[in-house]
Amino acid sequence: MILATAMAVVLSLPARAEIDIKEVTSPGGIDAWLVEEHSIPFVALELRFKGGTSLDAEGKRGSINLMTALLEEGAADMDSQAFSIALEGLAAEFRFRAWDDMVAISAKVLTENRDDAMELLRKALVEPRFDEAAVERVRAQVIASIESDAKDPNAISAQTFNTMAYGDHPYGSALDGTIESVSALTRDDLVAAKDRILARDRVYVGAVGDITAEELGNLLDSLLGVLPDEGAPMPQHVDIAVDGGVTVVDYPTPQSVVTFGQRGLTRHDPDFFPAFVMTHILGGGGFSSRLMEEVREKRGLTYGIGVYLYPMFYGEALMGSVSTVNTRVGETIEVVQAEWERLATEGVTEEELERAKTFLTGAYPLRFDGNGPIANILVGMQMQDLTPEYIITRNDKVNAVTVEDIRRVAAELIDPDQLHFVVVGQPEGLDATN
Repeated sequence: MILATAMAVVLSLPARAEIDIKEVTSPGGIDAWLVEEHSIPFVALELRFKGGTSLDAEGKRGSINLMTALLEEGAADMDSQAFSIALEGLAAEFRFRAWDDMVAISAKVLTENRDDAMELLRKALVEPRFDEAAVERVRAQVIASIESDAKDPNAISAQTFNTMAYGDHPYGSALDGTIESVSALTRDDLVAAKDRILARDRVYVGAVGDITAEELGNLLDSLLGVLPDEGAPMPQHVDIAVDGGVTVVDYPTPQSVVTFGQRGLTRHDPDFFPAFVMTHILGGGGFSSRLMEEVREKRGLTYGIGVYLYPMFYGEALMGSVSTVNTRVGETIEVVQAEWERLATEGVTEEELERAKTFLTGAYPLRFDGNGPIANILVGMQMQDLTPEYIITRNDKVNAVTVEDIRRVAAELIDPDQLHFVVVGQPEGLDATN
């Protein structure tokens, strides 16, 4: 109950985003960002290890994902059950997650139990047991998820697009691996996977709550100091490899799922903010977006459609998705193509731009709604090579975007001839064109 109350506490963040971020370096050389908030005896700690599942060793796809899921399944002298009991007894919460670009570890702890909780987390990171019973149980869960995805039109559509777009690059295959690759993983593979990703040269840290800079520095040295200095080499950058067209994957379902996309741009591209606002107007603005207006409101083709920039660390794309009945897939694709073309040739209106700015600047401060979300934002900013001042200047960057900026960026980035659609279903009157 105490932890739940502490987790619900909201740090005050006005629209101009006044938040005091301290840049901390531990005695052992580990960098972190800290926001001190001593009104509640509670700390949120976020760790990110860059590279994520993209650092799987050759022929070991799914090893980092499986390894990450096993970090809470026993450590040092504690088996899975003992570890769970110890965590519950400390009223702490740990989360271990793996994505294409990072392994994320979250900890939420009360100040009075902080040292003991961090020692428990240290054991999970440094001394995971990978007991046979735990490995087989979690392996079965992963395989069940893979089998489920193989029957899920949404997963099939997204993975088919990724495979076409990224080929042999890790982005081109599912991060949880295949049934064959996961089934073949050994305990030695999991130990090796841990050392490939959980290393000090790729860790980013955000902390928010009842802790000082000195205390955080000492905590980080204790928690991470004995990890390997270096992990596996980072993946190479990859450019999206699809051309315009339609790929149809036959699947018996009354409603087709469509994933579509083209090249994007990096987070540090000078035109990122015009592209960001432009994408919101095109398909990221809920019911106010162009695609929602044209595809749902005017024609009733779908319940929802969205388009988003994906500036991943080693490749970038502009992606969208929509579902519709098999009889209207062709019409839906035609509308999306038309809106792509209209944006490329006409840009956006002043009214659309002002509406987007109002939403995007108003929504930004709402993200800072507690210790955990703020710690997550801090670590994400570091991974994107942003400075602490970004929190203050971000809305200024949105407001600085002009209609002329978007017209120029749309003409350069939006490419109807490259836009590719992957359709999973049994669309009527629609032939593959790739």
